[in-house]
Amino acid sequence: MPNDHVPTGNPGDAKGRRPAVSRRRLLTGGSLVAASLLGQGLVSSSAPAAAGTELSVGKVDITPAAGTYLAGYVADAPRRSAGAAAALFARCTIWWYAGEPHVLVSADVLGFARGLHRSIRSQVVGLGLTSENFALTATHTHNGPVLSDKPDPFIAYGMDADQQAQVHAYSDRLAAQIVRLVRDTLRGPQVTCTLDYQVVAQHFSYNREGLSHVESDVPILTARTPGGEPLAVLFGYGCHPVTAGPQTMFDPDYPGYAVSRIEETTGAFAQFLLGPAGDQDPIGARSWDQRSRRGGEIAQAVTDAMTRPGRSVVGPTATHYREVDLPLDVTLTEDNLRQMSVAHTTRLTNAGLRGNYRRHAQQMMTQAETGTFATSIPLPVQSWRFTGSPDLRVLLAGGEIVSGYAVDFRERYGTSSQLLFAGYANEVPAYVPTDEVLRKPSTYAGGIDHDLPGIAGGSMTVYGWPGHLRGKPTTESPDGVEQILSAALAAALKAA
Repeated sequence: MPNDHVPTGNPGDAKGRRPAVSRRRLLTGGSLVAASLLGQGLVSSSAPAAAGTELSVGKVDITPAAGTYLAGYVADAPRRSAGAAAALFARCTIWWYAGEPHVLVSADVLGFARGLHRSIRSQVVGLGLTSENFALTATHTHNGPVLSDKPDPFIAYGMDADQQAQVHAYSDRLAAQIVRLVRDTLRGPQVTCTLDYQVVAQHFSYNREGLSHVESDVPILTARTPGGEPLAVLFGYGCHPVTAGPQTMFDPDYPGYAVSRIEETTGAFAQFLLGPAGDQDPIGARSWDQRSRRGGEIAQAVTDAMTRPGRSVVGPTATHYREVDLPLDVTLTEDNLRQMSVAHTTRLTNAGLRGNYRRHAQQMMTQAETGTFATSIPLPVQSWRFTGSPDLRVLLAGGEIVSGYAVDFRERYGTSSQLLFAGYANEVPAYVPTDEVLRKPSTYAGGIDHDLPGIAGGSMTVYGWPGHLRGKPTTESPDGVEQILSAALAAALKAA
């Protein structure tokens, strides 16, 4: 049963160690948090100040009211929150290079669907930004609020029309909050800084699809005063934020706990970027204590690393944004629609199936009758380049991308010190599998149902798609999701 107590206790370091990073007071006002220049020079750094490199940061509390519904775990009735164990935030970091702003927003939500992302992006671009200089990411906490469209609130949680109206109202408010956050941070103080990058490791994730890929990278991009004092840090890890398990309290899971501990310890602004976590789960039982333990371990690793400067970088000096269409393994021929209708009828009348499978069948039958099945999924791909020796490239992919892509691109285009790979960026329409995942039997991330291969299974039911993403089973087969997305990611890296 869900446990709704507020977590307390040890942040994860049994010895109570604190790194030698000076604390700095943060100036606050409204939604904006501006890093002050008090105490410059308290931490040494070998990185010289780069002309035109400046920093602005901000955050806003986005915690919904008690009684709002929680996302993240499939159920036949939505979880109603009893309050919040810890606040949810949207956070904004702006790197100004040669006077041009590059904006990264993260939010403690499961993920942004296409409509919500495009609404936010269009409004942010209306503030004067170029689209390629704005990135929107989700920390993917599984105790955050339900948002519009993806996962489908009806299929995933059994939400009725009135409950979904509440979801849409909160989603609209969230969009407005994020746009105001970006606007206010753009208008806020710009602090001269240096940037340095390093990678440390954590080892509490495992591959839940049974593959050999296990993420361990903790990338760390630190902004410092010209005297070397930390102003802000962007860090990440590739592991599903499900350490707390399903609760009745809003909570940002281990990423939010880590952010809070880093800020309390160092006085620097902190922001989390989720890595390729589609097939990565945390080791250990799910509980509040586990959430605090894992968040504390990440926080300790980051604060320890912040005591020593990493490799100097400047920028972003180049950015790129595009969208790519990933094919679904469905066709709209009359024969295929007839077969799908039979399969969905079988599911709809099978009382032994989970409710989300029957609700998916109900919705897909309506689409079959109207011929409105989707045959592909659009996915945003984004890259930012920071100049250094060597350069650092940040590659941002939409969706719940699996770790195989990161493994491949680190091997092909640079080590962890040259490539920061993250998922859950801009839109989260589905899991994004590799051919290796698609070939495995009954994989949740692959979205395949091997008993009824003509229709969606696994995760593709709750995301509301008619089938799974198409792979490339033989060399003679048309290119599938892995080949198409890999080509787009390579082009993004080349363009930036």
